[in-house]
Amino acid sequence: MVLETNHLAIHIASEEEMTCFIEKQTDKTLIKAYKEMLQGCLDHSEDWAWYAMWMIEQKGGAYVGNLCFKGLNADGSVEIGYGISEEHQGKGYATEAVDAAVAWALKQPGVFRVESETEPDNRKSQRVLEKCGFIPSGIMGKEGPRFFKVCQSKHNSQR
Repeated sequence: MVLETNHLAIHIASEEEMTCFIEKQTDKTLIKAYKEMLQGCLDHSEDWAWYAMWMIEQKGGAYVGNLCFKGLNADGSVEIGYGISEEHQGKGYATEAVDAAVAWALKQPGVFRVESETEPDNRKSQRVLEKCGFIPSGIMGKEGPRFFKVCQSKHNSQR
């Protein structure tokens, strides 16, 4: 599956793509996080999309960044995380990718809410969430303030 936007193509990474990506990393914290993500995929292979890295690329194929969901929760919520390579920041790619992925997520059966968390001083990331229709929840998570967006469609909201 590929989500296409005006400038981007976003696809769910395979096990091989995730393994190669992890092998190229140098930051130990990121390596640990990506390995946990891959293990989540392997442990929940029937729900791969909810645990996998989603590769964000320009339509020409250049890597821009990635995003992920952090599992599908029993209460119908999912959490999204994202990152854009430094050289591609400030071009609207994060907003475009998050907006497309959240729209996809909220169309999936049983998904009612998408959440995200940013570091307290990461105003750029908070602005991405605001542009995508997220609102502050008033809850402070491990990393900082939490935001959410709820499903507005009758398809998911009347289950």
